[in-house]
Amino acid sequence: MTDTTKPAFPDRLSVDPRSKYYVAEIFDHEVGILLNGKERLSVEEYCISEGWITVPAGKTLDRKGMPMMIKVKGKVEPFYR
Repeated sequence: MTDTTKPAFPDRLSVDPRSKYYVAEIFDHEVGILLNGKERLSVEEYCISEGWITVPAGKTLDRKGMPMMIKVKGKVEPFYR
């Protein structure tokens, strides 16, 4: 498969299927995220134009049983592996 068959990354993307920023076609491929030049794992959501990602805050859960998120700022670069 060539890179031309992969969809372009949107400005904002979430891995949560309930989010309005979820794009299923992108997750047909393996995706990676660079923040300030270093690969970050377990990224839940990102925004390129605003320069942030959200990652889980350890094992802490909110009242609905979902992981608590921390917003980390920097230069965001999504890529296909």
